[in-house]
Amino acid sequence: MKKIVVTLALLLAAQTAQAQSLVFGAGYSDFSDSDADDEAVFTVEYHHRPFHEASRFSATWGGALTVDTASNVHIGIGLIGFYTFADRWFVEGSVMPGYFSKSDELSDLGGEFQIRSLLGLGYTLDSGNRISFAITHKSNASTNNENPGVNSALLRYHYQF
Repeated sequence: MKKIVVTLALLLAAQTAQAQSLVFGAGYSDFSDSDADDEAVFTVEYHHRPFHEASRFSATWGGALTVDTASNVHIGIGLIGFYTFADRWFVEGSVMPGYFSKSDELSDLGGEFQIRSLLGLGYTLDSGNRISFAITHKSNASTNNENPGVNSALLRYHYQF
């Protein structure tokens, strides 16, 4: 399974030449299972150029790799939406189904298939790069018998290409 994660991460990295942005994030994860250890978490995301743009809204696709300090890993691919308001401020939302590799039984989220949802608020800098604060939730959407989930809070930097 780790070979699959590494292969997908390399494919994701190979696509960055065409990327609209790379997003680097760091924060903290809180597992719903009270016996699980909460962990520091790090993310790298790839956001492609928008396939749809309206006056304030844009939609694109992308991928995300999330790793925490206990070596739990999630890699997902999905849709991302941005809504710009008040000049430089924006709201971001995404849904990325993908593969989750647990580090131990306490970090079990009920299966390998997990969906990461994200809601973020951010600001566009003079350079065109962005900063944002986001919350994420990973769960299997009750596709398995167990569905404890994990929530994260992240500070993120969006490097625009």
